Amino acid sequence: MWTNIATISYSATAVAFLFLSILLLTSWRGRLYGMMLAIACVVSALWAATTAINTVWGYSFTSLVIILEILRNASWSAFLILLIGPFQTKSDNLPQPRFRRSVIFITLVYLFFISYSIYAFQDDSLAPGIPIKNLTAIMGCMIMAIIGIILVEQFYRNTPPEKRWGIKFICLGIGTIFTYDFYLFSDALLFRYINFDIWATRGIINTITVPLIAVSAARNPKWTVGISVSRQVIFYTAASFGTAIYLLVMAGTGYYLRFSGGKWGSILQVSFLFGAVILLIGILFSGTIRSWLKVFISKHFYSYNYDYREEWLRFTRTLSEEKGELKERAIQSLAQLVESPGGGLWLRQDTGLIVPTEQWNIPHTNETVRENSSFCEFMEQKDWVIDLNEYRTNPTTYAPLVVPQWLLETPDAWFIIPLIQHGKLFGFVVLIKPRSKIKLNWEIRDLLKVAGNQATSYLAQEEASRALMVARQFESFNRMSTFVVHDLKNLIFQLSLLLSNAEKHKNNPAFQDDMIQTVNLSIGKMKRLLEKLSNSHSLDKPDKIFLNQLLQEIVESKSIFEPRPVFVAHPTGLVVSAERTRLHRVISHIVQNAIEATPKDGTVKVCLCQKNKKAVIEIQDTGHGMSEKFVQERLFKPFESTKSAGMGIGVFESKEYIQEIGGTLEVSTEEAAGTTFFITLNLLNSTAENERI
Repeated sequence: MWTNIATISYSATAVAFLFLSILLLTSWRGRLYGMMLAIACVVSALWAATTAINTVWGYSFTSLVIILEILRNASWSAFLILLIGPFQTKSDNLPQPRFRRSVIFITLVYLFFISYSIYAFQDDSLAPGIPIKNLTAIMGCMIMAIIGIILVEQFYRNTPPEKRWGIKFICLGIGTIFTYDFYLFSDALLFRYINFDIWATRGIINTITVPLIAVSAARNPKWTVGISVSRQVIFYTAASFGTAIYLLVMAGTGYYLRFSGGKWGSILQVSFLFGAVILLIGILFSGTIRSWLKVFISKHFYSYNYDYREEWLRFTRTLSEEKGELKERAIQSLAQLVESPGGGLWLRQDTGLIVPTEQWNIPHTNETVRENSSFCEFMEQKDWVIDLNEYRTNPTTYAPLVVPQWLLETPDAWFIIPLIQHGKLFGFVVLIKPRSKIKLNWEIRDLLKVAGNQATSYLAQEEASRALMVARQFESFNRMSTFVVHDLKNLIFQLSLLLSNAEKHKNNPAFQDDMIQTVNLSIGKMKRLLEKLSNSHSLDKPDKIFLNQLLQEIVESKSIFEPRPVFVAHPTGLVVSAERTRLHRVISHIVQNAIEATPKDGTVKVCLCQKNKKAVIEIQDTGHGMSEKFVQERLFKPFESTKSAGMGIGVFESKEYIQEIGGTLEVSTEEAAGTTFFITLNLLNSTAENERI
């Protein structure tokens, strides 16, 4: 019964692959990829048919089945290699294309197993249910399965994400074939015979993969998927091969311990395998091993040490990350280029010293260097990356350089990278000994030099941003001080005018009342000014302001001046939302300017009206007016004034605040005819609501 199941299983596989190969051959248009896929399907169909016949005939020609199985694996591997790219091209810095070393290695592996199967395998050497005498055959089948799994993984990994839609099913199909083979033969290696159930199911599994391969073949009629092969292919391939070989050796050793250890065999096997797995995990996560492997691959597989695109992307990504301090990221980005595990950053200060500002994975130090020292002058003039190990061995190489003694006494200090900005030394980075041995040649020097310049630009930008922030803080403080001084000037002017008229009108009751009112207002302004200075970070909350009442107060406070301003109120209450103190100050300043610009026999009028659902305050005077050029170029700019004692910020502050609350400040003027300021403010409520208030 089991024989019939196996025969049906493999026969179905043969029919499925034969049908797919016919479809591929009939739709082939001369593309090498399609031809290779068709060959792989034909060989797979031939292998499955031979296996089914061999099952019916009692495993009479198992050797032929083994040879066809090797050819099947080889054809699928060749198809994957063809898609990945079997050659190193000119883009890999080669004058002429040549086969990749991994391709040569895989080819030799398959040639060895084909030759070995012809001369060494017996007809019943791999028949299911029969004890295996030759473990080499099983090991060979497992190695071929591992090669196939690695090729599928590399093919999928190195396909651009936007193009994986067309190849994901064939990767799943071929990957399933090789993964199931690995499962079948690893089980056989463990129990020393091929399990008939797993072997019979193998045909069904292979049949299931045919539709998956067909879907990808339909999606990729030309198989032009644009594979991009990088150094990561070699790195991960080498790591995968090393891991696979390690696991095979450990599995064989564990198998030996189990059968030669007597009563302790099982305990020794389990203990050994767990220890081997822990050791493997430690190796895989070891930064030193990874660094050594990358350096080894760069030296022996490529003309240049770096994949500059990948390195520059990683360098820029590290510098641009938002987590952590930029100074630490600058050290990390430079250290990654030479696989260094740590370093320190020294930056120039205004004191003339270059001091340590950041350490990464190294002890803290307080050692400083003077900016005018010979050490700094050498780095500034030469812009050389200094190899301290080379300097310790032969100091004349860097003559006339004199490295500070504390750097020479630091045993792990290895590279010194100068940071140059606009021809001046901005600082330097000291990196400790790399995880793997690196010779500082021209390529590494140039890369570190360019990367150092890039890191310097980031650090300089951060320093400039910090300086700008401090400057803005001082600017904000100075601006606040300017407004305070301006308010004090106005108060002093009012009190001085009051005193100048006191002797003349001190017996006038009306003047006395105005004097008391002016002093009270001045005291109130001073108190509010002190409150603001003591609570510089607090903001006044907007108030509901009745404009009739506010303007009346402003006009009354100016009644001691000549000409006396006149207020024309609106018949209904107009209400706005603003900080009462600031709005009072800005309007009062404009009224005061109008009074000062108007002769004593002139007029100053303050009118309140409503236009287009907005409150409009008009401040009119019959003074000397202003020129159009002055209005456009100087009126609303800070620190521009026509007064001998003026500061030129009153109108500027007025416009700034009025715009801040959503209003506008406009002016209409004519020389020798007068000036009118128009202050337009948003009403808080409608007119009807204001009347109810």
